Amino acid sequence: MAANAVSKRTPRGPRRAELLAAAGLTIADVSAPGLNVLFAGINPSLYSAATGHHFARPGNRFWPALHMSGFTPRLLRPDEQQLLLGFGLGITNLVDRATARADELSTRELTDGGRALAGKVAALRPQWLAVVGVTAYRTGFGSPRAATGRQELTVGKTAVWVLPNPSGLNAHWSLDSLADEFARLRAAARTNSAVSTADRAQLG
Repeated sequence: MAANAVSKRTPRGPRRAELLAAAGLTIADVSAPGLNVLFAGINPSLYSAATGHHFARPGNRFWPALHMSGFTPRLLRPDEQQLLLGFGLGITNLVDRATARADELSTRELTDGGRALAGKVAALRPQWLAVVGVTAYRTGFGSPRAATGRQELTVGKTAVWVLPNPSGLNAHWSLDSLADEFARLRAAARTNSAVSTADRAQLG
């Protein structure tokens, strides 16, 4: 599979001083009630915090994997993140605080973040919560043996799926294998959506 070219020219990235100043900042969620899938990153990178866009660091493969798996009809730029809502998708984070690396987060931050994320999901009620990063999920949700894929845990009626971390630093997963994992989630989400539609029709 190959990702299509990004439309328009990519905006200028933040300068070093802007990146350093972004430590500890937060960025707004892309969310709405009743989404099909709410993706949850681990926490914003300095690059994302400086730009205000999720998964914005060069080399991060979230956006290409999202497109290659069929979630979006073309490859979106990070600054086009609001378009996700039109596809029934959204983005939040397990931990709000921006850091240079995810391993700078403490266990307490991740567990507190898991509780906060569960509360957010309970309020927004997406069909699926997709946590992007299995190690962070294990800590944040107290599931030390969790693997990628669908989880036994649910948050209310929201099903939970764990995806690999799409960071370019995660050498265990190629872009193609990442896209395959995203495609597994998309297939499950489409099936779940069809079942929900059938249930509503019967109730109507």
